[in-house]
Amino acid sequence: MAKLVPPHGGGELKPLLLEGQALADEKKKAETLKKVPMTSRETSDLIMMGIGAFTPLDGFMGKEDWKGVCDSFQMPTMGNVFWPIPITLSAEQDLADSIEIGEEVALVDTETGTIMGTMKVTEKYGIDKKYECEKVFTTADEAHPGVQKVMAQGPVNIAGPVKVLSESYYPEMFAAIYQRPADARKLFEERGWNTVAALQLRNPMHGSHAYLAWVAIEVCDGVYIHQLVGKLKPGDIPAEVRVKAIDALVNNYFRKERVIQGGYPMEMRYAGPREALLHAVFRQNYGCSHLIVGRDHAGVGDYYGPFDAQKIFSEIPQGSLVLQPLAMDWTFYCYDCGTMASMKTCPHESKAKISDEGKYEGGSRLLLSGTMLRKLMSEGKPVPTEFSKPEVIAVLKEYYDNLEEKVEVKLHGAATGDAAKK
Repeated sequence: MAKLVPPHGGGELKPLLLEGQALADEKKKAETLKKVPMTSRETSDLIMMGIGAFTPLDGFMGKEDWKGVCDSFQMPTMGNVFWPIPITLSAEQDLADSIEIGEEVALVDTETGTIMGTMKVTEKYGIDKKYECEKVFTTADEAHPGVQKVMAQGPVNIAGPVKVLSESYYPEMFAAIYQRPADARKLFEERGWNTVAALQLRNPMHGSHAYLAWVAIEVCDGVYIHQLVGKLKPGDIPAEVRVKAIDALVNNYFRKERVIQGGYPMEMRYAGPREALLHAVFRQNYGCSHLIVGRDHAGVGDYYGPFDAQKIFSEIPQGSLVLQPLAMDWTFYCYDCGTMASMKTCPHESKAKISDEGKYEGGSRLLLSGTMLRKLMSEGKPVPTEFSKPEVIAVLKEYYDNLEEKVEVKLHGAATGDAAKK
C-alpha cells in the first residue's frame, strides 16, 4: 500500500466544492444574493479552494492572515500554518460599503458571468498594495504582470469562508488531464508510488524539461507532469496547444508506467521564489513528495536570480512543508558531451552559436528555455534539433503558422544564459 505525504497542514484534504442536493440548494440561494465580481485570478483561486488544492484554507484571507503571509509566511488565525502568497478577494469601494458583516454574497466570474460560489463576509479591510507587491514579488514595478494585477484590484478586500459551486470549463475542456488532488492521490496509490516528483509546466516541454523529468524518475517512483491550464500572460502558448505538445513528447519518449500527466486551474502570478513555495504547498496536497525546482522557476523578466526559487526553501520556517524541493542546476545541450548536461556535470563552458538558419556554428552549451523557444517560433525562425523533439516542434509550428496576431517575445537573462551561475 502506497504511503503518500499528508496534505498541507497535517489534516485531511479540505475540498470546498459542493455536490448533490447541497449544490442545487446553494445555487438557488446564490441567485438571490448580492453579486461580487471576481477577477480571473480570484476565480482560479476559488476553484483551487473548491477542489482541495489550497487545503487547509476555508475561504479568502482576512487582514491578519494577509499581513502574516506577507511578513512571515504564516497564517495567525490558523495556528501559524505556513502559506507563501496572500489569497484574497477585492471589491470596489461602493460595493464593499453596501455589504454588511455577516452577509452572504454570490461570487461571480466576470469573464463568463457564472456564479462560482458564495461567501459569508466576516471582514472588510484595505491594504497597502505596494507593500504586498514588494513582499510577494520583490518589486512594485508595474511592468511585472503579477504586480499589474494587484495594483489594478479593488481598494477593499473582503474575507470569509466560501462554498464553491463550479469548476468552470476546466473539467470539460481539459478532460484528459484535469485532476483534483484526490484524483491524483488515487492514481499514485494505484501504482504503488510513495515518492512522486512534480514537474511544474507553463510552457511546452523542451529538452531541459524532459531531462529534469528523466532525472526525477531515476530518484523517485514516478513523475507527475503537472500543467497549468489557467490564464497566462500575453505571448505565452495557450494551454490546449501545450497539452497537445506535451502529449507528443510523453507518448513517444517516456515509460508510461513512470509518468502521469495532470492539469490544474490556477492562474500564474509570476512571483518567482514565493510562487515556487505556493507550487510546493498545493503539490503536497496532490500527494507529491518532491517538487522539481530548476532555473528561474515561476519567474518573469529579470526580476529574480536564476536560482532564487531554490534558495527560498532554506529560508522559510523549519517544518513548513513535508514536500521537499528537488533542486536542479542549469541544464543545456552540450555539443562536446553530445548530450543533455548541467553545470554540475559538464566541463565545457563556451556558449554555442546558432545561425539565423538554425545551424550550429561552434561552441559547447546550447541553453534551452521556453522563452527562447517561443521567440524562435513566433518569428518563424528554425529551431535547432537539440532544442526539442520533432513531434513537439510540429505541434508548435502549426499553432504559430495559424496565429493571426503575434506578441513580441522579449528575452531576458534567465533565457539567454547571461544570468547563468558560474
